Amino acid sequence: MILSLNERPQDAVAAIDASGAVLRYGELLSFSERIGSWLPARSLLFLLTENNVGGIVWSMGCINSGNVPLILNAHIEEGLYHNLFEIYRPSYVCLPTSMAAVLRYEKVCEYYGYTLLHTGMEPCALHADLSHLLPTSGSTGSPKLVRHKYENIEAAALNISTFFGLTPDDRALLVLPLYYTMGLSVVFSHLYVGATVLITNQSMTDKAFWNFMKEQRATSFTGVPYSFEILNLMRFFRMDLPDLTLLTQGGGKMPRQLNLKFAEYCCDNGKRWIATYGQSEGTARMAYLPAEWAIEKVGSIGRAVPNAELSLIDSEGNRIEGANTEGEMCYRGKNVTMGYARSREDLSLGDERNGFMRTGDLAYRDEDGCYYIVGRMGRFLKLFGMRIGLDECEQIIKGKYPIECACVGTDEKMAVYLTDEQYATAVKEVLVEKTKLVASAFEVKVIDEIPKNEAGKILYSKLNS
Repeated sequence: MILSLNERPQDAVAAIDASGAVLRYGELLSFSERIGSWLPARSLLFLLTENNVGGIVWSMGCINSGNVPLILNAHIEEGLYHNLFEIYRPSYVCLPTSMAAVLRYEKVCEYYGYTLLHTGMEPCALHADLSHLLPTSGSTGSPKLVRHKYENIEAAALNISTFFGLTPDDRALLVLPLYYTMGLSVVFSHLYVGATVLITNQSMTDKAFWNFMKEQRATSFTGVPYSFEILNLMRFFRMDLPDLTLLTQGGGKMPRQLNLKFAEYCCDNGKRWIATYGQSEGTARMAYLPAEWAIEKVGSIGRAVPNAELSLIDSEGNRIEGANTEGEMCYRGKNVTMGYARSREDLSLGDERNGFMRTGDLAYRDEDGCYYIVGRMGRFLKLFGMRIGLDECEQIIKGKYPIECACVGTDEKMAVYLTDEQYATAVKEVLVEKTKLVASAFEVKVIDEIPKNEAGKILYSKLNS
């Protein structure tokens, strides 16, 4: 039984959703056992989830029963769903009952607002260690999936619960989706300690969201940079939230000033602000900045999570030992996933990473051993012979003006996308000033909306096309 769920008090509450549905640990355990009567051992299924109790119970139940779910958005784009289905051909599909009539398959059962359907597809060869599958972060149609194993779940839950100091009294507010690695990690880490997950589909701009948060006395909130940009616009800093004691951020680099604003707010109000770093390939969290350093080292991702190691290598693959020298950041830990799947046959593959991964992020380490991300290895242009970081340019713009932006381009010209035309001239001027390049190196384009995925990450591929 993963996460030792059978050792938790069976009447303790595991999850509550915005509809008022309550899931107890005993119910989660019995449901995991019951699934075995519906699904042949080691079945592959597509699990289309929403943020509710049903999404949690089916996700955990499938994994605990030894079946392998590909966890997806219940509102996935139709073309992407059919592409994935044709490639992986799951024997079962589970989705919200309200949507089940769309798929004309044999109904197996209906529980917790979800319906399990039998597709008639032949069973698939699955590696014994394979626990579940997630789409690659930011995927816009690629069939590439991340292969997780049971050890990843246990390791991630232990690491995260340790550095956050989680206890059975914690009540985590979850707005990130279950098919997003960080959302699922909130579930794993809190169930690991016998805590409660408060899960909601509600928009953060809805009054009902805040009512749910206050009524259920949420003690922690996890968000991506976009989540905190919304909070910043909603007078969050004036709200009376005495139960909320921990705010954690992941999912990409936050603008420095916004990061500092939340760090100072938490410091002044007896709360903890913990910035983290992670990737889907590392089962979400791989590094964290302790709350006591949140202001002093704002912008840093901190150090490796417990029981893991961060390191840097140069372009020749040699380990960098000194401080303040840039290199590719690497990670070693038991939460490193098995590798990717691009076809049905790949689901039978073993662990291709053996606990080690190159992150693809360029970083440096300070004298205290804290890491700072400079940008993605591929997110650089060479304009007029100068190496220019696209991520760094975005941070310059966001640090200067209260706008959304995205930078892409070629070695011929950088394209800067904005959503507010009044800043177009000023943005070009500040980039010219900071980079010392001529104005013709930059082209500013104004669009209605910066394309993002459900986790708030910018879809650069759509801008490049």
